[in-house]
Amino acid sequence: MTSTPDSPSLPAAPSSPAGVAAVLDGLLQLRDRAAWIVERRSADDPTADDPLRGMYLSPEAIRHRLRAAEAAAPDDVPEAAEVRPADGGRAAPDDRLLALAVRFGLAELDVDILLAALAPDVDRTFEPLYGYLNDDVSRRRATTGLALDLCGVPAHSPVARARLHPGAPLRSLGLLLVEEEDRPFLSRSLRVTDRVAAHLLGDDGLDAALTGHVRLVAPDAADRERPGAQGRGGPAGPPESLADQLAKQLADGRPLLAYLREHRTGDGLSCALAALRAADRQALLFTPPPAASGDGHHDGHGHHEPAGTPPLAAELLREARLRDCAVVVSALPGHPGPLIRALTAGDVPVLFVGEPPFDPGWSGDSGEVLVFEAPRRQAGAVAAWAGALGLDGEEADGFDLAQVVAPYRLGEEQIRRAARAAAGLAEFEGGPVTARHLRLGARQQTTSGLERHARRIRPAVGWDDLVLPPEPLGQLHELVLRSRHRERVLGEWRLSAGGGRGRGVVGLFAGDSGTGKTLSAEVVAAELGLDLYVVQLSAVVDKYVGETEKNLERIFTEADRVDAVLLFDEADAVFGKRSEVKDSHDRYANMESAYLLQRLESFDGIALLTTNLRANIDEAFTRRLDLVVDFPFPDAEQRLALWRTSLAGVPCAEGLDPGPCAREFELSGGSIRSAVVSAAYAAAGRGDEVTAADLLAGARREYRKAGRLVLEAGHAW
Repeated sequence: MTSTPDSPSLPAAPSSPAGVAAVLDGLLQLRDRAAWIVERRSADDPTADDPLRGMYLSPEAIRHRLRAAEAAAPDDVPEAAEVRPADGGRAAPDDRLLALAVRFGLAELDVDILLAALAPDVDRTFEPLYGYLNDDVSRRRATTGLALDLCGVPAHSPVARARLHPGAPLRSLGLLLVEEEDRPFLSRSLRVTDRVAAHLLGDDGLDAALTGHVRLVAPDAADRERPGAQGRGGPAGPPESLADQLAKQLADGRPLLAYLREHRTGDGLSCALAALRAADRQALLFTPPPAASGDGHHDGHGHHEPAGTPPLAAELLREARLRDCAVVVSALPGHPGPLIRALTAGDVPVLFVGEPPFDPGWSGDSGEVLVFEAPRRQAGAVAAWAGALGLDGEEADGFDLAQVVAPYRLGEEQIRRAARAAAGLAEFEGGPVTARHLRLGARQQTTSGLERHARRIRPAVGWDDLVLPPEPLGQLHELVLRSRHRERVLGEWRLSAGGGRGRGVVGLFAGDSGTGKTLSAEVVAAELGLDLYVVQLSAVVDKYVGETEKNLERIFTEADRVDAVLLFDEADAVFGKRSEVKDSHDRYANMESAYLLQRLESFDGIALLTTNLRANIDEAFTRRLDLVVDFPFPDAEQRLALWRTSLAGVPCAEGLDPGPCAREFELSGGSIRSAVVSAAYAAAGRGDEVTAADLLAGARREYRKAGRLVLEAGHAW
């Protein structure tokens, strides 16, 4: 298309985005071509000046058309030129039209057809021109015949007509719509999709159809400075190597289709984002909508898949090509085969992440998908937390950042959300971000199904609430230490035993009732900044064979996905000794124990078991425990400390001394607390302070509850 020197220019916006000028220049040339065709056709048209032209056909108009058809012999019409790919010789490097042509693999004729269809959406002066050339004032868009005429190619050329085939790039890649397909081929209307038109005019917003399902992930300056590594571990080797290998493919522009299988939700997404950051590539993070219902079909591997094209797949690929970015698909649907086959186009890098093992039938013959085990995320990614908090280095004001975030195995997106939540809480309270804010923000990032099987406790106690001898107290501190540094010791330093064993921490608390086992578990959870989940045995044990194992598997699976402390209270009911098989009941009971032994070895979380009878725990379980903490019955000195600790927040009579109760009544910590509660209720009923008589009455009541005798004078046997 060539323009004449005196052609008026198209009106341009005061500040057109970079790359749009080439589109406007192409439309200017197109208008000149349309005007020239109008002049040529109207030169000997007897109806050219008829104001009703295009609304009816007069006899003169019919005779004129017949004469024109006879004059235009096929030999006089030039054949369509060879369809050549669009190259860089037509516009500046920032030409959006050229960039689109390259990314979508368009030929020069495709670009000209696209411009012809786009013209009425950009400049209204094309509408009357197209109405005249279509010989119908109501048809103001380009038709297939008019578009080919404007491009200077004959309508009968099979090469030119093939560019408008449903399988050709213009239509199959979602750039151009051919409407009214019930009409003859040459009179079908052409329309450029709204998203493509907006992109060519400088609009970089996401396609409205993808709203709620797609988010643009772009590495910022801070991301580019951080390494792509996420720690060590996993069958695929160090995550640095996997992320770097994926990054090389992404940076070189080579086709990449990969499935990252996650051990824990978020592992694959963290690895994918690390690779994108290392390659300095943008990506569309896609969460598929629920699959449309349908009759479906079988994929050849015994799997039933829903029928129909997956929703938004075409729009997603078009958006990725427009932006020249990759696609990351998370939260795969239950039948991911149709979606995976729809997105394996070859020219768009696509990274799928999911937990189920990859089925080759999902991809079929559409493309070879590389399958990797996503490396496990390392707990306490301090650099990621520091970047999300906007800190220079890894130093935080007022607290040790590394120690605070060590227990949390969050992905990069979760870390960013946790940091925003912590900052919001701090701003609400009118102070700086503290360790408490970070812990609260981190807890909000994991939604758990554990609450169906366990009771959640938000810890509200600390080390000062414990009264224990030095040895068990030191073991509790060691348990916290192991929980914080297990990723470094078992992962980075490769001290895991192998054989599919997890990186969990499992401890047993043994001692009489009321000696502080459950309270200690709550203190450990509070020190780690985690929630405590107490497993309800009634929700676990089932009389039907195999159901107990299923319930336990659900609990362990959910516990692996969240950052929490799992507490099995009265664990000997589930982790009891295996016995000699005398009947079928013994055999199935032993099967439950064998399953638990295997499941504890592969557990990645923090599990605590409590029992009143340590001898009832199977020795095979004991060998797999990291720590066994014995809680002794308190002596007189410890009982006095427990009485004082329990009375710390209670209004007491002046000079009240709990010493006699501590010496005379051999009570556990739990019983002492119950005695103080009874005394407090008695004082509250009188509207008075707690007295020595109230304490004595509470202690005597706890003694009687334990089945022990009390002398009338108050002394205990």
